[in-house]
Amino acid sequence: MPQHARPHPRRRVRGTRTAVAALAGALLLGACSTPDAPPTAAPAASPLPTAATTPGGTLLVADFGADTVTFVDPERGAVGSVPVGRAPYGLVVGADGRAWVATAEGVAVVDTRTRTRLTMIPYRTTGTGPATGGEYRGGGMGIALSPDGAHAYAGVNVPGTTGVLEVIDTAKTQVTAVVPVGRRPFDVDVSRDGSEVYVTGHDSFDVTVVPVGSCGGTGGTGESAASEPPRRIEVAPYGTEGGLGSWLKPHYAVVRPADGMLLLPFEGERLAVVDPRTGRTTVEEMTADTHQHGAAITADGRLLVVGTGAVEPGKGKGPSLTVRSPDGSERVYPLDGPHEGVAVSRDGRTAYVTGGYTRDGYWNGITVVDLDTGSSRRLAAGSRPLGIAVLG
Repeated sequence: MPQHARPHPRRRVRGTRTAVAALAGALLLGACSTPDAPPTAAPAASPLPTAATTPGGTLLVADFGADTVTFVDPERGAVGSVPVGRAPYGLVVGADGRAWVATAEGVAVVDTRTRTRLTMIPYRTTGTGPATGGEYRGGGMGIALSPDGAHAYAGVNVPGTTGVLEVIDTAKTQVTAVVPVGRRPFDVDVSRDGSEVYVTGHDSFDVTVVPVGSCGGTGGTGESAASEPPRRIEVAPYGTEGGLGSWLKPHYAVVRPADGMLLLPFEGERLAVVDPRTGRTTVEEMTADTHQHGAAITADGRLLVVGTGAVEPGKGKGPSLTVRSPDGSERVYPLDGPHEGVAVSRDGRTAYVTGGYTRDGYWNGITVVDLDTGSSRRLAAGSRPLGIAVLG
């Protein structure tokens, strides 16, 4: 595929606003949202008794607007919620049924089988500020598990400066290491062999590659990486003009199963394909023409990307879900209203797209998309749901 894409009409408009963006930098630590909309009432999920059990295929969402996680039946909607801590953002679930939830206060651990919070692991990092809501709050954002489940990796936003990766020993449920990374770590991913952790720095236009040996982890086979320091890879297919005020920054990444490459979508126009070993980035064309956030990948290599809508009215298309095949062909399914994160059913046939926080606001539910036909339906699910996982 070509190393560049067609000229970007919105970039020329933004270029004239560089001075404005610089003046607003102290208040705007990124350009992926408007100020927080006032919370709206969400359908309340009834508390569940401790003895409740959770069937496979149930969805778990992080309720950024309600300080809970909500369990969602993919046919009926929300069936119960568990308090976890202030403004939960990302979550990940291990094979043992424990969910690790990145909140403003720390990483909450939830037993998804009994639907109870087991503990809260406070961050070791200082400077995250008070535990508040809003996209720019300090605290945990992206989170991932090592393949063996021995370590959780939480990207922690430290307002006004670079973020950190906090490494958690999942057996001891405590932080064992802290590694500097980029600004506002939207996403955290792990290589398939567990030897490296990849942290997407939204406001620093980069991915930080962290060898597990450099952060005290042992989550894979990467013993040779033990003495390697973390390394930064700039990922900026449109350049870095506008700095903190730019719209054209990385959000979420996935690890391609076939070769371990990192895939980062931009604007429904460009897909950055990053080789974490060499730092080399190539760019492939995308077709949705929409500001893009959440991403997921299926076992057979299909890339799913959530489009949030045009950055500027009339300068792009509306919300959508892109389904990109390994050969680069794409199907773009329209979505109704803003969305953020996405997860895929175990059989790879259904996508679940959260309606939580984006720059245009949010709604309290999930869109269920048939990946064969593109047909969709909505489920009520929690309050401003962001992170999502499918339980085994």
